[in-house]
This record gives sequence, C-alpha cells and structure tokens, in this order.
Amino acid sequence: MPEPSPARGIISMTISSLINPQLIADNNADASSWLESDYQSLGERLNRRQINIDEITEKVAAFAVAIPSWGVGTGGTRFGRFPGAGEPANIFEKLEDCAVIQQLSRSTPSVSTHFPWDDSGDAKAVYEKGESLGLTFDAVNSNTFQDQPGQANSYKYGSLSHTDKAVRKQAIAHNLDCITQGQVLDSKALTVWIPDGSNFPGQQNFTRAFERYLVSMESIYAALPDDWQLFIEHKLFEPSFYSTVISDWGSNYIAAQHLGEKAKCLVDLGHHAPSVNIEQIVARLAQMNKLGGFHFNDSKYGDDDLDSGSIAPYQLFLVFNELVDAAERKGASFNPAYMMDQSHNVTDPIESLLSSAMNLQNAYCKSLLIDRSKLDHYQQHNDVMMANQTLKTAFDEDVRAISAMVRMKASGAIEPLEVYRKSRYRADCGRRREMQSGSSAGIV
Repeated sequence: MPEPSPARGIISMTISSLINPQLIADNNADASSWLESDYQSLGERLNRRQINIDEITEKVAAFAVAIPSWGVGTGGTRFGRFPGAGEPANIFEKLEDCAVIQQLSRSTPSVSTHFPWDDSGDAKAVYEKGESLGLTFDAVNSNTFQDQPGQANSYKYGSLSHTDKAVRKQAIAHNLDCITQGQVLDSKALTVWIPDGSNFPGQQNFTRAFERYLVSMESIYAALPDDWQLFIEHKLFEPSFYSTVISDWGSNYIAAQHLGEKAKCLVDLGHHAPSVNIEQIVARLAQMNKLGGFHFNDSKYGDDDLDSGSIAPYQLFLVFNELVDAAERKGASFNPAYMMDQSHNVTDPIESLLSSAMNLQNAYCKSLLIDRSKLDHYQQHNDVMMANQTLKTAFDEDVRAISAMVRMKASGAIEPLEVYRKSRYRADCGRRREMQSGSSAGIV
C-alpha cells in the first residue's frame, strides 16, 4: 500500500504534543486490524468501479479545514450560556485546544482568529505560540457587531454602512488593524461580516446604505497587502431582522465585483433561507471566479451553527460535489479557504469540532468517488434517474476507512473521539484553567 504524499493536514511529531502520542499509538494498535480489513474491503468494492482507493486516500490526505479560535469556547443564545469546565480564557489557551484537534484529526492545521476577541497585545507572541504547536493562521476576522469597552462610537445602528461618518471611520480603522495583526500572524486574508441592516420598514434607505458600505470597503480593500484576499460574508438575517445590507450571494457578488480581483465571496452554510439551493450558489460563484471560501456548519431552522454534517449530510455532499467539479475544471487556480464556524452550546467544543472535521473529510471523500464521465453522459442525454443514482452511489458508500487510514498514516487517531476522552484533556484543563463566566465565542 503506497504512502500518501505529504499533505497540508500533517505536522511533524517533533511539535509539542498535548495528547500523549503513546496513547494515540496504543489505541491505533488496537484498531489497526479492523481498519486494514475495512480498508481492503472498501478498496475491492471501489476497484469494481475502476476507482483506485490509494489515489483517493492521497487526495483526502491533502484536505484541510481551519478551526475558528472562537469555536473552542462554549457558545450560547440570547437566552443564556452554560459555561463548561476547562474553557480557554485567551488566545493562547484557544491555540492549545486547536492543537489537540489537529493532533487527533490531522486535517485542521490552521486557526482563524477574531479581533478584538483574540487581541493579546502581542501578535508576535500569538504567532510563536501557534508555531510551537504546529499551527498556522488562516483568515483574520473583524468584529463590528459588538461595542467594545471604551469604544468611542456605537454600532447599534450599523458600522461600515452607518449614516454617521465617524462610525464608519471607526469600523474601517478596526478592519485595518485586523490586517496589521494578520500580517504578523502570516495570515493571507481578511473576512468581513457586518450586522448592518434594519429591523423596521422605512428605517433605512436600502440604496444609500449599500453605497456607504461600498465606499467603506474600498478603503479596506486599498489597504490589503498584495498577496492577501478580502472575503465578504453575506447573511440573510440577524441581528437585523427586516433587512441586511449584505443579505445574499447576489449582493455579495456585486460588492466583490465592484471592489476588485482580490475580493471574494464567502459562503456560510447557515446564512441562507432554509429552502435555498446552496450548492447552486457554490456553482455560480465558482463559475464567476468569486468563490473565496466556506464557513462550514449545519442548520435546521436558521443560522443554528450546528456541527457540520449533523443535520443535512446529503446537502454537504452536494456542496462538495460542486467544489470537486470546479476544481477539475479550473485546476490549481481554484483554492477556496475552508473553515468550520460553529457554536457549541451543550457539547464539549473539542468533541464537536473533531466530529465536524471527520464529517467534512468523509463528505469530501465521497465527492471524489462520483463517476463524472457517467454523470456527464446522463446529464447530456437527460437521463434524470441515472444521473441522480450516480450521485447516490457515491454518497451511500461508507468511506470512514479512508479517513481513518489518512489519520493513522499521519500519526493521528483512528478514533479521535475515543482517544480524546481517554486522554482526560478536558478534565486536566478544568484543573488548571479558571471557570469562565463570559465568552469569547460568538455566532458570526
């Protein structure tokens, strides 16, 4: 069985390990016999369809998704929050939790930071902490949806689109500071999501608000380093419930097209109406070279920020189908940024992120199994049933042996959740970290 090529999701074991590597090795030794058997059996089934399992494994090994720094803390709702023992209190402790997820999953090598939540006053120290843990830094995120202590102007009625120029100037300055800190972290993108909108008809002039937003974003775009991108995130509702300035992919695309080549659209799976065809949005943005990346999560009713793949796994698969299709057509130039954006209210955040990382890995793997030549043939001949069955054949395959093999070969855990619980990492954090009453997590 050939070894997978080096992948973005793999880090050297010389990096400091927060979970005892021997615990991982021992657990893998117990599970390796059934894994080898399952992998061989899956390989035989795929071979009958002229699919080489080792080639698929190599591609899955290269899949990587970023962890949101705020995701390792307990979330909450407007009704309440129930903090858990051992929660991280600052960015340095958040990075430790992210490193645990990466050590076990081997598909989450980078962290997306959020300012001012993660502002330690020393971005270089944050970078060095991440480096010591084998982590890199993904896009930085700005926050103009909350008023911070000592802030001169309130965002109650908007930020980058506010009617008051002083408020807009303050919001622009914050985004520029995010870029400055991101450069120290060696990030290569800024994600901008704004809460701006209205709660009542007549509250806001739609056209003028969008104009003010575009002018503000022009100042931020002009400050981007040459090798950076600007990710614009749209959201249908919340906290503004009548209208939002960047409410959908159409407004997002208009803004990105207006700003320039470095501006791209970011798709959060929870930021759409329940019946919206998100996979079609993915196809459109990819076709227009404006798909910047994803915030993966899942939802039942709205922007629930549930664990990825926990509610609508087939939709997640269909999204990856469009991503793989775009990658095959566009080649290396198609490289969207992937990140999990979840709020964990009743689970251990590390367990939820581990579960989501595995679900994303499996969904991507299944999309690689689609027979695209057959699918194209059936589509061209309007064979509706067989086109649909071609997708279903790939989705129905149990590919967990491939994902587990990727983790084992990269010194990760065949069974990440089992090893995590055996490690008692959370209990250890509970002893050495003070209980947090507030939260640096959020729904964005």
